[in-house]
Amino acid sequence: MEVSLSSTSCIPINSKLKLSHPLFHSQFPIHTASTKTTKTKPLFIVNASRQTLSSNWNVSQHHFSASTASPWLPRFEELDTTNMLLRQRIIFLGVDDMTADFIISQLLFLDAEDSKKDIKLFINSPGGSVTAGMGIYDAMKLCKADVSTVCLGLAASMGAFILASGSKGKRYCMPNSRVMIHQPLGTAGGKATEMSIRIREMAYHKIKINKILSRITGKPEEQIELDTDRDNFMNPWEAKEYGLIDGVIDDGKLGLVAPIADASPPPKTRVWDLWKIEGSRKAKKNMPSEHRFLQNASKGSDGDKGSEQEGETPVAV
Repeated sequence: MEVSLSSTSCIPINSKLKLSHPLFHSQFPIHTASTKTTKTKPLFIVNASRQTLSSNWNVSQHHFSASTASPWLPRFEELDTTNMLLRQRIIFLGVDDMTADFIISQLLFLDAEDSKKDIKLFINSPGGSVTAGMGIYDAMKLCKADVSTVCLGLAASMGAFILASGSKGKRYCMPNSRVMIHQPLGTAGGKATEMSIRIREMAYHKIKINKILSRITGKPEEQIELDTDRDNFMNPWEAKEYGLIDGVIDDGKLGLVAPIADASPPPKTRVWDLWKIEGSRKAKKNMPSEHRFLQNASKGSDGDKGSEQEGETPVAV
């Protein structure tokens, strides 16, 4: 209850000037430009509820006539691709401190909206902040809905970690995408004690990530530590064999390193190891070309015919 002050002159309101708004039926004085003599009343105190001119306004759309309606304009959410995809329960991943909060809020919103429908998380990320990635990981585990992860282009570092953290059986890669895992990367500066604190924190994150990857892939922590010592790039089928994903979308269609025959990846021969050589320029110069790489992969199905074709020299026409 509020106490308001009313004062000065009051004029009787003509019935034609009375308005329908309830505010004008209160005890507030009404001033008009009439030339009639006015009766002054002493200052008095009344109890009145606080009202404004917009207290009882109804601004719903059906109260406006077609003649006064403004021309149609697209709503902002219809122009925003992110919101349109969010309606389809699709989220695009970015692993940094600014976008992590946005992705976490989207995950929690979609889970609260319907926890029985899957949430699709598309990943094309070179990695980013470890703490931001762990926050997204915790949000994924907090969701009751299954979170399906799909790699488009590249899932590296924390992007690969989140790709592998999706719901089992619902982790996918496109045929031309790449997956890369490695140990945490960072810098330390300042005093010796401050640097030791930073190094100890990085070692903690390394052990934590290795334990989670070991639980996801079923491989021992010692192997995870060896495999993540350097940048370890994989194609989709290698990532599937490693346990990071469950399947390759559009398996069997030709791509940059897509299967040649029978929808199966090329055999793991010495050629695969040559692609991972980190040596001198001479070693990289001797690496097989993409054309020869695909030919070697298809030798198993072509047999001797493939080797004969390889030895033929092109004839000028």
